[in-house]
Amino acid sequence: MARKKLVMVGNGMAGVRALEELLRLAPDRYDITVFGAEPCGHYNRIMLSPVLANEMDIDEIFTHHPRWYEEQGITLYTSKVVTKIDRQRQCVIADDGTEAHYDRLLLALGSLPRVLPISGNTLDGVTTYREVRDVHHIMNAARKHRRAVVIGGGLLGLEAAYGLSRHGMEVTVVHLNECVLDRQLDGKASRLLQQYLKHQGIEFLLSRQVAALEGRDRVESVRFDSGEQISADLVVMAAGIHPRIALAKEAGLHCKQGIVVDDCLQTFDPKIYAVGECVQHRGQVYGLVAPLYEQARVCANHLAEIGISRYEGSVLSTSLKVTGISLFSAGDFKGDESTREIVFFDVADSVYKKLVVKDDRLIGALLYGETNDSRWYLDLIRSSRSIAAIRENMVFGRVFCESDEVSFQNMDTDPNHDSAQTSWQ
Repeated sequence: MARKKLVMVGNGMAGVRALEELLRLAPDRYDITVFGAEPCGHYNRIMLSPVLANEMDIDEIFTHHPRWYEEQGITLYTSKVVTKIDRQRQCVIADDGTEAHYDRLLLALGSLPRVLPISGNTLDGVTTYREVRDVHHIMNAARKHRRAVVIGGGLLGLEAAYGLSRHGMEVTVVHLNECVLDRQLDGKASRLLQQYLKHQGIEFLLSRQVAALEGRDRVESVRFDSGEQISADLVVMAAGIHPRIALAKEAGLHCKQGIVVDDCLQTFDPKIYAVGECVQHRGQVYGLVAPLYEQARVCANHLAEIGISRYEGSVLSTSLKVTGISLFSAGDFKGDESTREIVFFDVADSVYKKLVVKDDRLIGALLYGETNDSRWYLDLIRSSRSIAAIRENMVFGRVFCESDEVSFQNMDTDPNHDSAQTSWQ
């Protein structure tokens, strides 16, 4: 059977995982062409933070060098931005005029960092934190300057702040909300993390709205809507991302917040698929790696024309390490009036756990400082099986629940656990 033509626009983590799965399922079905906007092969984007913190070398995070594409028979175009999809001719056109025709098109466009629409956002010394070139820019600035302001107290913002502090810079994190990592943590865990990071030399200004960045040629200060100002030689914007959908919209594909796809990761046009951060599925846009990989597996199944797999959404979970502190959250870890909470807090070791239960089902989990049982809790959430038999003990972990030698009562009165507080709420 003659090979069909598959073109992939985007060379990020979701798209490359889809290619890997497709090559495993149907290695001879397509002649594949890939367009990547960056001047390199594929790298692990989530490893940019260890690079910034001088914990890894930049070469270590590249997982698919151009030679890999060559070995797989894939035509790779780097530093080429696709500017048009001609659906009638079934081809894509890059900014330099390069064309590639397709039988199937896979859009893995990713997302764009949010740049605050404020005056001064184009000054020298103002950067985003998203790609390899951003890391190079930030590291070069850190060698020459002393005062850094990171706008955004989410995961990327805290990782950028930690990396800059490792370079000896004076770092202040500015966040719009009153708690950092407010999407991954509750208030208590957020305060624990903030306290720890302050001990590492990172300062915080919370509940602040940035009004402008000021300076002549280079940024010199950050001004808030209250009129308050702080000095800055470097400003890193880490205030969120938004799906990259302009190309798809201009081609007439159905888009809302992201490119709308069905359970097969197929767009309004049956010849065009999409995966990753650019996608909106059942009203949800995902920015975490695990859901994107799940999408990639399903998409590859359909591109391989097996067609038996469905993507029905993901239980969101975050497992991360911020400056040595392990964190995990999954499901509905904040709860509401219809749920109950099991809370464990070990003051001495700064270990905090919160499990959210509804109708004898675990629906959410939050772990700070100790995350060994994160996979077990995630399995309990995903399976939605009854936890009635272990409910009183499960905050202490899987081993405790499966042990016949230790009881909840013994743990409650153990003098070695005086610093621990366990409660139902």
